[in-house]
Amino acid sequence: MAEAPQVCPTLTYDDAKAAIKQLTEGFGFTATAVYESEDGRVAHAELAYGNGMVMLGSKGTGSEFDKLMARGGPVGVFVHVDDVDEHHARASAHGIEIVMPPRDQDYGSRDYMARDAEGNIWSFGTYTPGAAE
Repeated sequence: MAEAPQVCPTLTYDDAKAAIKQLTEGFGFTATAVYESEDGRVAHAELAYGNGMVMLGSKGTGSEFDKLMARGGPVGVFVHVDDVDEHHARASAHGIEIVMPPRDQDYGSRDYMARDAEGNIWSFGTYTPGAAE
């Protein structure tokens, strides 16, 4: 069994259900947990990609985290992928806004960037943070 990630970006969305659909269908994440509140909003969700994970929920829940995040802006998340062009093609096929098409970087990575429906920037690339040179 793989070790659980020790760092998980956490995002809030006006429409968390739509975000889950976009991240799973368009970017290939797997929803491993989705908990809804009594009013049908997403109280907490966990989406995995490889050995990484993001957590997300609905804005406007009134929780302490929701209150603290209320003035937060969009975030940027980097995800390592083995085949950038294949991943880009999948995202494009699902109508996701591509803000930088795949390109080779000076530091050896190939990556692209996309914006989700609520303005967060997702970078996907071959760079492996923390890997030995």
